[in-house]
Amino acid sequence: MSDLSLSHPPLSRRSHGALRFTRAAWGLALPSTLLLIGLMLVPVALIILMSFTDYSFGDSSFSWVGFENYLALAEDDVFWNALGNTLRYVAIVVPGAVGLGLLKAVLVHNLRHGRKLYQLLLFLPVTSTLVAMATVWKYLLHGNIGPVNFFLEAIGIGKLEFFGSPDLVLWALAIIGIWGLAGFNMVIFTAGLTSIPQDLYEAASVDGMENPLDRFCRITLPMLAPTMVFVVITSSITAFKIFDTVAVLTRGGPQGASDVLLYTTYLEGFQYLRMAPAAAMTVVFLMIILALALLQNLLLDRKGGKA
Repeated sequence: MSDLSLSHPPLSRRSHGALRFTRAAWGLALPSTLLLIGLMLVPVALIILMSFTDYSFGDSSFSWVGFENYLALAEDDVFWNALGNTLRYVAIVVPGAVGLGLLKAVLVHNLRHGRKLYQLLLFLPVTSTLVAMATVWKYLLHGNIGPVNFFLEAIGIGKLEFFGSPDLVLWALAIIGIWGLAGFNMVIFTAGLTSIPQDLYEAASVDGMENPLDRFCRITLPMLAPTMVFVVITSSITAFKIFDTVAVLTRGGPQGASDVLLYTTYLEGFQYLRMAPAAAMTVVFLMIILALALLQNLLLDRKGGKA
């Protein structure tokens, strides 16, 4: 009995130790928790409250107006145009960035020599400053002096006004978005490809499945399903946040063809100083992002794994 009591400290002593450990853990987590509350949760709460007022930037007073800002958005053609342009941009960028990222990952993953070098080169767009690179793309796609238009003219298509045509401007912005996202997606897909057991490919070879396309469709793609869900949702969230390229290259033009949700929100709040309608637009944007995040968690849970 004495040996047993020596090997197990009294319950009160263990409870005291657990309490000390809990206090230490909360003490270490407290600074991060306060930063999270102060820098993220409090601003979001203030934005939501502001969307129910008539506050204008610089005013010392405001009044509660309820859902008037949201009802006004429902009848605002500028808002619906911006939301529609954003959705069209996302519909172009997400398939392009996911497909190109997957293609890069498969090609680089199968290399025997120089894999790290190619991964580094293909990942460089992610590390570059988007505003600076947008200026480079403006030159590349310029209607008169751009190399792309010189090439199009040489093959008989003729010069195109990528940033001056309402029909082409979203496609031009989408090209830049795909170029910026594909490198990040490549890294995620490469990690997913690395986690696929090689035994599956060896078993497929034993069964006579030698065609690379069959192996890709029947083994690689199904095994990449959780990774694919993660990449599609994160690419969608990133595409919805388009702002920099519009602000630098088009400023919503021509004829509002490149007005997107965040740029319209910026104009409403900081150029026209109508902070309450801008807050309502921000809440709509946050609800879309929240819905995408919840969809990601739901799909990943159904797949039974995480990317």
